[in-house]
Amino acid sequence: MSGRGIDTPGRIDAVDIARGLAILGMFAAHAMPRADESELLVDGRSSILFATLAGVSLGLLSGGSDPPARGSRGRIVQVVLIRALFVFLLGLLLWTLGSEIAIILDYYAVMFLLVLPLLFASRAVLAGVAVLVLFGAPVLADAVDAGERAPASVPEVLREYLLTGSYPALVWMPLLLAGLIAARSGLNRRRTQIWLLAGGATAAGAGYGGAALIIGVTATAHSGSTAEILGSGGLALALLGFLLLITSEGPFAGVVRTVLWPVGSAGALALTVYTAQIVVLAMAAGARDSGGPGYPGWPLLIGLTVASLVGASVWRAVAGRGPLERVLALAAGRR
Repeated sequence: MSGRGIDTPGRIDAVDIARGLAILGMFAAHAMPRADESELLVDGRSSILFATLAGVSLGLLSGGSDPPARGSRGRIVQVVLIRALFVFLLGLLLWTLGSEIAIILDYYAVMFLLVLPLLFASRAVLAGVAVLVLFGAPVLADAVDAGERAPASVPEVLREYLLTGSYPALVWMPLLLAGLIAARSGLNRRRTQIWLLAGGATAAGAGYGGAALIIGVTATAHSGSTAEILGSGGLALALLGFLLLITSEGPFAGVVRTVLWPVGSAGALALTVYTAQIVVLAMAAGARDSGGPGYPGWPLLIGLTVASLVGASVWRAVAGRGPLERVLALAAGRR
């Protein structure tokens, strides 16, 4: 267990906990039974938190608040490319299992590639691009979505991944850029933590408030609207700031880290836990189709949650990196 809330360039407890909450939120979105089609709090927001933390991870991987000199950046770019390829192929594999879940991993990889050219840009440039894409990409997505489709063509695949799919990479790009800016600002700094909490809450209020007050504006989950990205992205940043504040300093920081260590363990093993979830859901879908237990259902959700928290905690305590995380590290040439 980490003895510190902030341990750059190592693991940061708050980031792992936030990622663990995103994974648990996805469990709920995928397996919680619903009485109707009403939107749940976890719908969309869990995956948006996951994407925002991807930007944070890219920022930490590339040096945090102290990125390397230009001549030392090639190796980092290579690692990001290998990660993107690995995650993309894993995502494609998971699509074949029939889990009835929209897999995020291949979209996640495309998001990495979109952000890569900006990985070492200044925070001002990152913020400028984020604002431009925040307002421009949803308009472009609506225009492209209204056009004719060409089945199984390269343009259609690109349109799906970038603009019209379940997790459109270009529309979601501001989330990763926001996470990257956060990492570049120094997550160990109290000022950064407070700005994340306050700025995130303000953005969330603007996104959801605008949707509530302006006719024709929506912030519903997976709408891909500016209001959704601003609102849910703001919540993600506010949550990260809050977790950084309560886990990095103060008389109760150690207690909070200990209590939330199982959640952080799920976050540290996020790739393994997410993949295991998809395998379990695919098996549940097959069992349901054969007259087995209901899917979604409370037993499935509770079982996934408990097994993930306990399994990830035990594995992390005994072996450290998760199995898929270890394979990914080896593929990228990192021990």
